[in-house]
Amino acid sequence: MKYKILFSFVLVGALLSGAGAHAQAARSGRVAPKPRVTATGVGLKDGLTMQKSRVVLTELGITNPLTADKKLINGTVITQAGVVTAPDGTTTQMGEGDQVSLTGRVTSRAAIVESDSLAKIKLFDALHPGKRKKMEDERERKAKAKAKVAENKLKIKEKAAKKRK
Repeated sequence: MKYKILFSFVLVGALLSGAGAHAQAARSGRVAPKPRVTATGVGLKDGLTMQKSRVVLTELGITNPLTADKKLINGTVITQAGVVTAPDGTTTQMGEGDQVSLTGRVTSRAAIVESDSLAKIKLFDALHPGKRKKMEDERERKAKAKAKVAENKLKIKEKAAKKRK
């Protein structure tokens, strides 16, 4: 009786482990699904960006190189070389990392970095009120202490030089 129960458990275990392996195996006769189209740049907003000296266009999350001149909503024209011509006729050259929104707003890389830095400072201040002030005070205190040590070393060297004479 005990052997029948043991044999039943072994048989059920063997069947279940074989069924699990079979469910994961690729089935013949079926076509693999097409890969989804994804944006090549992480977190890119819709618009045009200069990347690796090429202008790339991101629309609806899909990023492709610019193949022809692009005219935007406000009349701004952007060439493949990154020359931006505003509706009033002024032209500017896009630099590496510069962005132009689909409405025609040009944003330089420096402005993007500056706004990100300010946002990070505001977030840090919100999470840790008063900590930045304490860190600045500590930095000043250490700088003063370092200057005082350097001054003392200089005095010791001067005394040693006077004794030698």
